[in-house]
Amino acid sequence: MTRKAYRSEKITVSFDVERCIHFAECVRGLPEVFDIDKRPWVQPYRSHPDRVAEVVIRCPTGALQFERRDGGAEEPIPDANIVAVAADGPLYVRGDIEITDSTGTTVLEDTRVALCRCGESMNKPFCDNSHRQANFRDVGLLGENRLAARPDGGGRKLRIVPGVDGPLILSGEIEIRSADGKNAYHGTKTALCRCGYSMNKPFCDGSHARAMWRSE
Repeated sequence: MTRKAYRSEKITVSFDVERCIHFAECVRGLPEVFDIDKRPWVQPYRSHPDRVAEVVIRCPTGALQFERRDGGAEEPIPDANIVAVAADGPLYVRGDIEITDSTGTTVLEDTRVALCRCGESMNKPFCDNSHRQANFRDVGLLGENRLAARPDGGGRKLRIVPGVDGPLILSGEIEIRSADGKNAYHGTKTALCRCGYSMNKPFCDGSHARAMWRSE
Protein backbone atom coordinates (compact mmCIF):
# COMPACT_ATOMS: atom_id res chain seq x y z
CA MET A 1 0.00 0.00 0.00
CA THR A 2 1.37 3.40 -1.00
CA ARG A 3 0.53 6.44 1.07
CA LYS A 4 0.85 10.02 -0.09
CA ALA A 5 1.87 12.53 2.59
CA TYR A 6 0.63 16.09 3.01
CA ARG A 7 2.72 18.09 5.46
CA SER A 8 2.47 21.23 7.51
CA GLU A 9 4.87 22.39 10.21
CA LYS A 10 2.74 20.79 12.91
CA ILE A 11 1.10 17.72 11.39
CA THR A 12 1.45 15.30 8.49
CA VAL A 13 -1.65 13.73 6.98
CA SER A 14 -1.21 10.64 4.81
CA PHE A 15 -3.69 9.13 2.39
CA ASP A 16 -4.04 5.63 0.92
CA VAL A 17 -6.29 5.86 -2.12
CA GLU A 18 -6.77 2.07 -2.25
CA ARG A 19 -8.54 2.10 1.12
CA CYS A 20 -10.70 5.14 0.45
CA ILE A 21 -14.38 4.43 -0.27
CA HIS A 22 -15.41 8.10 -0.34
CA PHE A 23 -17.25 8.06 2.97
CA ALA A 24 -16.45 11.82 2.91
CA GLU A 25 -16.31 12.31 6.68
CA CYS A 26 -13.18 14.41 6.12
CA VAL A 27 -14.79 16.69 3.52
CA ARG A 28 -17.86 17.23 5.67
CA GLY A 29 -15.89 17.69 8.86
CA LEU A 30 -13.17 20.08 7.72
CA PRO A 31 -13.77 21.34 4.16
CA GLU A 32 -11.09 24.03 4.42
CA VAL A 33 -8.48 21.26 4.77
CA PHE A 34 -10.05 18.45 2.72
CA ASP A 35 -11.30 19.78 -0.63
CA ILE A 36 -11.34 17.48 -3.66
CA ASP A 37 -11.60 20.48 -5.97
CA LYS A 38 -8.23 21.83 -4.87
CA ARG A 39 -4.68 20.67 -5.55
CA PRO A 40 -3.38 19.31 -3.32
CA TRP A 41 -6.73 18.18 -2.00
CA VAL A 42 -5.36 17.94 1.56
CA GLN A 43 -3.96 21.19 3.04
CA PRO A 44 -3.36 20.51 6.75
CA TYR A 45 -1.92 23.96 7.46
CA ARG A 46 -5.37 25.50 6.99
CA SER A 47 -6.60 24.42 10.43
CA HIS A 48 -5.32 23.74 13.92
CA PRO A 49 -3.55 20.36 14.10
CA ASP A 50 -5.83 19.19 16.92
CA ARG A 51 -8.82 19.76 14.68
CA VAL A 52 -7.16 18.07 11.71
CA ALA A 53 -6.32 15.03 13.85
CA GLU A 54 -9.87 14.87 15.21
CA VAL A 55 -11.36 14.74 11.71
CA VAL A 56 -8.81 12.23 10.40
CA ILE A 57 -9.78 9.85 13.21
CA ARG A 58 -13.35 9.94 11.92
CA CYS A 59 -12.25 8.27 8.67
CA PRO A 60 -13.76 4.77 9.09
CA THR A 61 -11.50 3.00 6.59
CA GLY A 62 -8.09 4.13 7.81
CA ALA A 63 -7.37 5.66 4.40
CA LEU A 64 -6.44 8.85 6.24
CA GLN A 65 -3.83 8.81 8.99
CA PHE A 66 -1.85 11.54 10.75
CA GLU A 67 1.46 12.04 12.50
CA ARG A 68 2.03 14.97 14.82
CA ARG A 69 5.17 17.03 14.28
CA ASP A 70 4.54 19.42 17.18
CA GLY A 71 4.51 16.97 20.08
CA GLY A 72 0.73 16.72 20.06
CA ALA A 73 -1.15 13.54 20.88
CA GLU A 74 -1.10 10.72 18.38
CA GLU A 75 -4.19 8.65 17.63
CA PRO A 76 -5.15 6.60 20.70
CA ILE A 77 -5.89 2.90 20.50
CA PRO A 78 -9.63 2.50 21.15
CA ASP A 79 -10.68 0.99 24.46
CA ALA A 80 -12.82 -1.64 22.72
CA ASN A 81 -12.78 -3.62 19.48
CA ILE A 82 -15.98 -2.83 17.61
CA VAL A 83 -17.22 -4.42 14.39
CA ALA A 84 -20.11 -2.38 12.98
CA VAL A 85 -22.14 -3.99 10.20
CA ALA A 86 -23.09 -1.45 7.52
CA ALA A 87 -26.40 -1.86 5.71
CA ASP A 88 -25.65 -2.92 2.12
CA GLY A 89 -21.97 -2.28 2.82
CA PRO A 90 -18.79 -3.33 4.59
CA LEU A 91 -17.76 -4.20 8.11
CA TYR A 92 -16.37 -1.11 9.81
CA VAL A 93 -13.84 -2.16 12.42
CA ARG A 94 -12.24 -0.01 15.12
CA GLY A 95 -9.88 -1.19 17.79
CA ASP A 96 -6.41 -2.60 18.32
CA ILE A 97 -6.37 -4.39 14.98
CA GLU A 98 -3.85 -6.77 13.48
CA ILE A 99 -4.56 -8.36 10.10
CA THR A 100 -2.41 -11.35 9.15
CA ASP A 101 -2.34 -13.69 6.19
CA SER A 102 -2.79 -17.45 6.40
CA THR A 103 0.93 -17.91 7.17
CA GLY A 104 0.77 -15.63 10.19
CA THR A 105 2.58 -12.75 8.51
CA THR A 106 1.29 -9.36 9.61
CA VAL A 107 -0.32 -7.48 6.73
CA LEU A 108 -1.51 -4.44 8.65
CA GLU A 109 -1.74 -3.00 12.14
CA ASP A 110 -4.26 -0.22 12.49
CA THR A 111 -7.13 1.20 14.51
CA ARG A 112 -9.61 1.66 11.65
CA VAL A 113 -10.45 -0.57 8.67
CA ALA A 114 -13.39 -1.28 6.36
CA LEU A 115 -13.59 -4.95 5.36
CA CYS A 116 -15.40 -6.33 2.32
CA ARG A 117 -18.42 -8.55 2.94
CA CYS A 118 -19.94 -8.64 -0.55
CA GLY A 119 -17.16 -10.85 -1.92
CA GLU A 120 -16.45 -8.64 -4.92
CA SER A 121 -13.71 -6.24 -3.76
CA MET A 122 -10.59 -6.08 -5.90
CA ASN A 123 -8.65 -5.05 -2.79
CA LYS A 124 -9.58 -7.90 -0.43
CA PRO A 125 -9.88 -8.06 2.48
CA PHE A 126 -10.57 -4.31 2.32
CA CYS A 127 -13.73 -2.75 0.93
CA ASP A 128 -13.37 -0.87 -2.37
CA ASN A 129 -17.07 -0.02 -2.89
CA SER A 130 -17.64 -3.01 -5.17
CA HIS A 131 -20.80 -3.73 -3.16
CA ARG A 132 -22.43 -0.88 -5.07
CA GLN A 133 -21.72 -2.29 -8.52
CA ALA A 134 -22.62 -5.78 -7.30
CA ASN A 135 -25.94 -4.50 -5.91
CA PHE A 136 -25.16 -6.20 -2.61
CA ARG A 137 -28.13 -6.02 -0.26
CA ASP A 138 -28.23 -6.75 3.45
CA VAL A 139 -29.99 -4.59 6.01
CA GLY A 140 -27.28 -5.22 8.59
CA LEU A 141 -29.18 -7.16 11.22
CA LEU A 142 -27.35 -9.72 13.36
CA GLY A 143 -28.15 -13.34 12.61
CA GLU A 144 -27.87 -16.23 15.04
CA ASN A 145 -25.00 -15.49 17.40
CA ARG A 146 -21.86 -17.35 16.35
CA LEU A 147 -19.51 -15.53 18.70
CA ALA A 148 -17.68 -17.99 20.92
CA ALA A 149 -15.66 -17.46 24.10
CA ARG A 150 -12.06 -18.62 23.95
CA PRO A 151 -10.77 -20.30 27.13
CA ASP A 152 -7.86 -17.84 27.26
CA GLY A 153 -10.15 -14.84 26.82
CA GLY A 154 -8.75 -14.00 23.42
CA GLY A 155 -6.65 -11.05 24.51
CA ARG A 156 -7.03 -7.33 24.05
CA LYS A 157 -5.77 -7.23 20.45
CA LEU A 158 -8.21 -8.06 17.69
CA ARG A 159 -6.55 -10.44 15.24
CA ILE A 160 -8.14 -10.89 11.83
CA VAL A 161 -7.14 -13.62 9.40
CA PRO A 162 -8.82 -13.69 5.96
CA GLY A 163 -9.19 -17.39 5.24
CA VAL A 164 -8.17 -18.64 1.81
CA ASP A 165 -11.45 -18.90 -0.13
CA GLY A 166 -13.21 -18.58 3.21
CA PRO A 167 -14.36 -16.27 6.00
CA LEU A 168 -12.67 -13.68 8.15
CA ILE A 169 -11.45 -15.39 11.32
CA LEU A 170 -11.51 -13.00 14.28
CA SER A 171 -10.03 -13.59 17.71
CA GLY A 172 -9.75 -11.25 20.66
CA GLU A 173 -12.28 -9.24 22.64
CA ILE A 174 -15.00 -8.29 20.13
CA GLU A 175 -18.29 -6.45 20.06
CA ILE A 176 -20.35 -6.84 16.88
CA ARG A 177 -23.07 -4.24 16.32
CA SER A 178 -26.04 -4.25 13.97
CA ALA A 179 -26.38 -1.46 11.42
CA ASP A 180 -29.16 0.21 13.39
CA GLY A 181 -27.12 0.05 16.61
CA LYS A 182 -29.95 -1.67 18.49
CA ASN A 183 -28.27 -5.05 18.94
CA ALA A 184 -24.78 -6.21 19.83
CA TYR A 185 -23.01 -9.49 20.52
CA HIS A 186 -19.88 -9.93 22.62
CA GLY A 187 -17.29 -12.68 22.50
CA THR A 188 -13.72 -13.54 21.68
CA LYS A 189 -13.78 -15.71 18.54
CA THR A 190 -15.88 -15.91 15.39
CA ALA A 191 -15.92 -16.34 11.62
CA LEU A 192 -17.53 -13.58 9.56
CA CYS A 193 -18.83 -13.95 6.02
CA ARG A 194 -16.86 -12.26 3.28
CA CYS A 195 -18.31 -14.04 0.24
CA GLY A 196 -21.72 -12.37 0.48
CA TYR A 197 -23.71 -15.60 0.35
CA SER A 198 -24.24 -16.48 4.02
CA MET A 199 -27.83 -16.80 5.18
CA ASN A 200 -26.73 -15.93 8.72
CA LYS A 201 -24.92 -12.65 8.10
CA PRO A 202 -22.65 -11.27 9.34
CA PHE A 203 -21.49 -14.75 10.38
CA CYS A 204 -20.14 -17.42 8.05
CA ASP A 205 -22.43 -20.42 7.49
CA GLY A 206 -20.26 -22.29 4.99
CA SER A 207 -21.95 -20.83 1.92
CA HIS A 208 -18.58 -19.91 0.42
CA ALA A 209 -17.85 -23.61 -0.13
CA ARG A 210 -21.21 -24.34 -1.75
CA ALA A 211 -20.86 -21.28 -3.98
CA MET A 212 -17.24 -22.21 -4.79
CA TRP A 213 -16.28 -18.64 -3.91
CA ARG A 214 -12.66 -17.72 -4.40
CA SER A 215 -10.82 -15.02 -2.50
CA GLU A 216 -8.20 -14.42 -5.18
